[in-house]
Amino acid sequence: MAAPVAPAAACIALLGGESSGKSTLSLALTQALQAHGLRVALVPEHLRAWCLAAGRAPHAHEQAAIAAEQDRQIAAARESDVDVVVADTTGLVVAAYSAHYFADDALWPDALQRQRGIDLTLLMGLDLPWQPDGLLRDSPAVRDAIDRRLRQALQGAGLPFAPVYGRGPQRLAQALRAVQNRLGSSLGDRLARPLVDPDEVLEQGSGRWSCENCSDPECEHRLFSSRIRQRG
Repeated sequence: MAAPVAPAAACIALLGGESSGKSTLSLALTQALQAHGLRVALVPEHLRAWCLAAGRAPHAHEQAAIAAEQDRQIAAARESDVDVVVADTTGLVVAAYSAHYFADDALWPDALQRQRGIDLTLLMGLDLPWQPDGLLRDSPAVRDAIDRRLRQALQGAGLPFAPVYGRGPQRLAQALRAVQNRLGSSLGDRLARPLVDPDEVLEQGSGRWSCENCSDPECEHRLFSSRIRQRG
C-alpha cells in the first residue's frame, strides 16, 4: 500500500508595492514562527532576484515568466518537509507591475487563480516611509499605485486579505495575530506555544480577532488613523 501523501504546507503570502516592508516582515515572521516550533520555508521575491541578476527591470514580454516562476517556487516549497511557507510576494505583485508599467492586464487571471490557493494573504500598509534603493525602486507614487491595483484585484475577486501596519515589533505582532486567527486551528498541535497571548485574541469577547479578516477600507482607515494619532 502506498504511503499517504502529506498535505501541502500552509502558505502565508505578503503583498505590497516597493518599499512597503514585505521582505523585512517576511524574514521576521519566518523567524518568529520558527521560534514557536514550526518548520518554515521562506520564498524570496523572484522579481527582485531577477532584476539584480539582469541589472535592469524586466520588459513587458518577460513579466509572465517571472510571475510563473515566483508561484512555481512557492508551490515547490509547499511540497517540501515544512509546516508553513512564507512567501515574499506572489505572481499577483508581478501582475500589478505589468498592469501599471505596460497597461497589460493579461497576467491577472492566472495570478488571481493561483492566489486562491494561498491560506493567508497579508497586505502591507503604507505607513512606512518610502526609501530608494538606488536600483529598483521608482517612487512613493508607484508604491501607492501598486497598492491600489492589488486591493482592487483582491476585492474584485473576493479574496480575503489582512492589512498590517506598524513598525518592527508592532507590524510583526499584527501579522502573528492574523496567522493565529486564520491558521491557528490547523497549526495548533505543532506549535510549541500560542502565537499570541490568548487574552489578546479574546479581548473583544468573541474568541476571534475579527479585524484580521477585515478588508473593509473604512475599517482599515480607522486602524491607520488611530496609529497616526498614537505617533503624534
